[in-house]
Amino acid sequence: MALRNAILAMLLEGESSGYDLAKSFNASVANFWTATPQQLYRELDKMETRGLVTARVVEQERRPNKRLFSLTDAGAAELADFTTRAPKPTAIRDELLVQVQAAEAGDDEAIRRAVADRMATAETKLKRFERLRDRLLGEAVEAEFLATSPRVGPYLTLARGIAFEQENLRWCGQVLDVLAHRATVRSGGDRHG
Repeated sequence: MALRNAILAMLLEGESSGYDLAKSFNASVANFWTATPQQLYRELDKMETRGLVTARVVEQERRPNKRLFSLTDAGAAELADFTTRAPKPTAIRDELLVQVQAAEAGDDEAIRRAVADRMATAETKLKRFERLRDRLLGEAVEAEFLATSPRVGPYLTLARGIAFEQENLRWCGQVLDVLAHRATVRSGGDRHG
């Protein structure tokens, strides 16, 4: 998937500045796609050149002028075409998994710290995603929101991000438990088992 498709999908919400897109990107799309603001701005320029988005300049006093981007018919058509393609299967590429794979050859304490750090990051992200979910739902219950909301895509991708971080927490806990138990056995502290 190209960054372009993620931006086109975000512009379904309506006209937005590059700055606001970058903020929204971190709040709503970062659970499945990452990009720096510089990458986002470069891609917006390319998309404008290709006619996928249009930009209008809004003059501001005491601040630099800003450009507001909108989806063009060509951009909407490209996004629609993107949704018809079979997605490529995903593969996990995670340096932490390589470290855990090599646990017996490495520094157990460093690996435990890395896993604990990942766990802390997952907890932080999960809390942020849950707050975002609560804002999206507002007063509605999930079933009502899913049945009546004009746009359910952001909610469904957020639900995937929540499930992903919950699984990260479960797996990190398992790894830490196993490594702690093995350390106890190796040190002779568990002679019965």
